Amino acid sequence: MRIRVFGLVQDSIVDGPGLRTAVFVQGCSHHCPGCHNPGSHDPNAGQEMDTEDILARMRQNPLCGGLTLSGGEPFEQAAACLALAQGAHALGKQVWAYTGYTLEALRAMEDPAVQGLLREADVLVDGPYLEAQRSLELKFRGSKNQRLIDLNASRQAGCLCFLPDRPRGGR
Repeated sequence: MRIRVFGLVQDSIVDGPGLRTAVFVQGCSHHCPGCHNPGSHDPNAGQEMDTEDILARMRQNPLCGGLTLSGGEPFEQAAACLALAQGAHALGKQVWAYTGYTLEALRAMEDPAVQGLLREADVLVDGPYLEAQRSLELKFRGSKNQRLIDLNASRQAGCLCFLPDRPRGGR
């Protein structure tokens, strides 16, 4: 399956725990002021890649512990991101997804690929980046309104469960 990407980082240490493959998708309708990837907004820019090629790169890297889908907006290319998430899980890797949407807004969407990606993701970092709430002390997110949602624990508990929010470098 084809996916339009802004960039790919094979050994990211800032987009989730451990060494991860971070896929920055191309295209984002949120246009958050202060976005750290404004070049990812135009859905026609970037480059096309095959999801199988991305998964092959993950397979060749024995240190890769997970996949992070970021952006741009992964849920605006939900079908391709779902294919990546399923492939990453088949490799035994954890899947994180960043989105400018809230979990509640995503759950309200009727797109089967969006719902599939929500089911496949292990962790969701949700909410738009708000420059007025920017903090460098936050773990794996840019602004205080964004949530680190443990989707696996949430599914088991039947309510929202969040990852610990310790400052970067904290214990």
